[in-house]
Amino acid sequence: MLEKRTPLQINQAIKKIMEHTIEGKTEVVSITECDQRYLGEDILATNDVPLFTRAAFDGYALRLIDTADASSNQPIELKVVEELGAGMVATKEIGPFETTRIMTGTMVPKGCDAIIMLEAVKVVEKNGEKYIVIKRKVKEGDHISYRGEEAKNGDMILKKGTKINPGVMAVLATFGYSKVRVAVKPKIGIFVTGSELLDVDEPIQNGKIRNSNSFMIASQVRRAGGEPIYLGKLPDVLDTCTNAVDAAIKDVDMLITTGGVSVGDYDLMPEVYKALNGEVFFNKVAMRPGSVTTVAILNGKFLFGLSGNPSASYVGFELFTRPVIKKMLFCENTHLRASVAQLNVDFPKANPLTRFVRSKLYFENGKLLVDPAGLDKSNVVMSLAHTDSLAVLPGGKRCFQKGDQVQVLLLDDEGSSDTMSR
Repeated sequence: MLEKRTPLQINQAIKKIMEHTIEGKTEVVSITECDQRYLGEDILATNDVPLFTRAAFDGYALRLIDTADASSNQPIELKVVEELGAGMVATKEIGPFETTRIMTGTMVPKGCDAIIMLEAVKVVEKNGEKYIVIKRKVKEGDHISYRGEEAKNGDMILKKGTKINPGVMAVLATFGYSKVRVAVKPKIGIFVTGSELLDVDEPIQNGKIRNSNSFMIASQVRRAGGEPIYLGKLPDVLDTCTNAVDAAIKDVDMLITTGGVSVGDYDLMPEVYKALNGEVFFNKVAMRPGSVTTVAILNGKFLFGLSGNPSASYVGFELFTRPVIKKMLFCENTHLRASVAQLNVDFPKANPLTRFVRSKLYFENGKLLVDPAGLDKSNVVMSLAHTDSLAVLPGGKRCFQKGDQVQVLLLDDEGSSDTMSR
């Protein structure tokens, strides 16, 4: 007799997973090794930025009061007493109707309260000395970057869990973080199940298919910030599967299996979880594809039993596994960012379960449109190569038409949403 499974709503399934306590770890690495990792602590400013009041543009540093009466009808002349390049410090304090030539980023001389840009002045020479001619009043603070206007010593400037990108690298270097505390990449074990699977380099055989899931899932793990560890293929033999899962879970932070979670005679993963006394959170979700996704806890670690169908496995990972990895990386935003796009095709057949359509986004005539990336079936592989989003079609009696606004989940974005609109 087939096991009767009661499907859990998607948000309920996600909530069950995210409510489980799971801790991430940190390590310290060189700044040269931290790119694309996730910060393992808040980053504080170690000095003011700018460290000193400096010129924002090339020009002339001057006293505001000296330009008070300047106009096109009454130009004024200021004597150039010094020229300063980047890294130089003024040796002269300017007096009335004097100015200093200054380059971008150079410390503003004492007594100066504005900078006039090169384009706004005319340079003249008199008796071998330079003067600038100004025909307008200058405003206080013009073209000056003041000490501490970006950040002050001790400010919290980057949150724990921030992904390190080129801009973050610049900030870390600015504040002298030659060593950076980062989140340890969670080690994600991957098994693929099924006696029908061939290795990628094996010739194709009748009744067999090449293993594509392990390569796909490993790439998804890396994209999420984890470290994939491929553990091999498992045959449809209960004892073999049970022993392999029992041994593997000790050496990884979580374990993913693909296949073997349906209710067929050779779908053994539910029996494996039972044999190992795993706590099953759910074994059916009200979604397409991937309704047979099964999630359990064994020895405090997650077991993700994903479908063997590539598209179903892909979607299950993004909805359920990715957020756990992000949580272990201390990310504030753990779920896929949601946006809204306009369907560019009809979906005339209603479905009682919420559908996640592997999709492609693009702009046309100022509108964000979404198309299926290929054939919309759970066993399809080709569409995944072009997928950049998941279009969400809520379950019910309604069909969807071209022009309807739908939620889309963005796959290559570091943002966050509740994953599903309620």
